[in-house]
Amino acid sequence: MHVKSKMMAFGGLSLALCILFMALGSVFETGTLFFLAASSFFVGIMIREMGMKMGLAFYLAAVLLGFIIAPNKFYVVTFGAMGLYILVIEGAWRLLARNPGRFQKRGLFWGIKYLVFNVMYIPAVLLFQELLFSRALTPVILAGVLLAGQVGLWIYDNAYEYTQAHIWSRMRGRLLRQGES
Repeated sequence: MHVKSKMMAFGGLSLALCILFMALGSVFETGTLFFLAASSFFVGIMIREMGMKMGLAFYLAAVLLGFIIAPNKFYVVTFGAMGLYILVIEGAWRLLARNPGRFQKRGLFWGIKYLVFNVMYIPAVLLFQELLFSRALTPVILAGVLLAGQVGLWIYDNAYEYTQAHIWSRMRGRLLRQGES
């Protein structure tokens, strides 16, 4: 198969799965965050397979198509935030990789991750309390919600790294072997 057509087919199938997982979050309400996270992982897969430009195009297409197709638009906004986080951290990792040996990259990378997350999360919680929680939060509960977000980021980020390193690397090998025959 021609390389461009293979990329197009892979991108289209990934986009379809991304939207399917986004819609499944509305069907299975107890697994909404799981399905939205799985959906956002496709942004990272596209970036790692095809580069930042294709990853950005995939992200924009997924958000636009999600608003058209997904039944719950609030979940599309949540997917958009999760996908934007992955888009930014993948870009940050690529920028850090350009300057080898200059500084402690792992600590700086985690700092960037928490900065990016908190730039999106803290204003959302502070400005949209009544939308998210149907009432204004007390300072103690607000502090708990902000702390829970940090723990949630750690879980989400480790799940993303595990998915990329273990699950996608195995699936990728099978997909490439089947397509090369």
